[in-house]
Amino acid sequence: MATVPRWSVQGDWFDTCKCGSPCPCYFAQPPTYGDCEGVLAWHIRQGNYGGVPLAGLNVMALGSFTGNIWAGAKATMGIFIDERADERQREALQMIFGGQAGGWPGMFAKLIAEVRGIEYVPIAFEVADDLASWRAEIPGKVVASAEALSGPTSLPGKRVQVHNPAGSEVGPGAIATQGKATADRADAFGFKWNWPGRSSKHMGFDWSGPDSV
Repeated sequence: MATVPRWSVQGDWFDTCKCGSPCPCYFAQPPTYGDCEGVLAWHIRQGNYGGVPLAGLNVMALGSFTGNIWAGAKATMGIFIDERADERQREALQMIFGGQAGGWPGMFAKLIAEVRGIEYVPIAFEVADDLASWRAEIPGKVVASAEALSGPTSLPGKRVQVHNPAGSEVGPGAIATQGKATADRADAFGFKWNWPGRSSKHMGFDWSGPDSV
């Protein structure tokens, strides 16, 4: 870690996945159908890697695993990095999201057995200010979108949320807003699926390193 500068990133994360709603994985339980495959998407609202600014950049990933990811199962993933990132920003994002820069991503990287590749692509990302919906897309490769879950006893303007989930993908102490996927399509890195109508959740992330989790 001696060569890794101080860094921090804050922003929005969400996923869409094969699991029924709500996804058991963020309760640290096995996937609904025994295995899971899904899209993970990050938008950095503010952050830097040493002197390299990272605000406004996006990262996406495709992943699959069988069994409980929090009890020894390992994931296979493919990573997409925002093509707008310059060379220094690309290196910084690879260090952070690859786990080499420490912090929470360094812990999360221990859950990954294989990375099939990294591609630099255009990534569109949007989250409604009131968390009513979220969406990310890589043209021709990935579409992930969701609407916040609601029901007959939901209070107007209030979201269905889980505080302090036991298996948070963004680290300890998160607040998860539960959604229902309106699109979950992927065709890249040897993955191919289409799982509309299943689980999605949004969480904010706030990471720093190299020695903070």
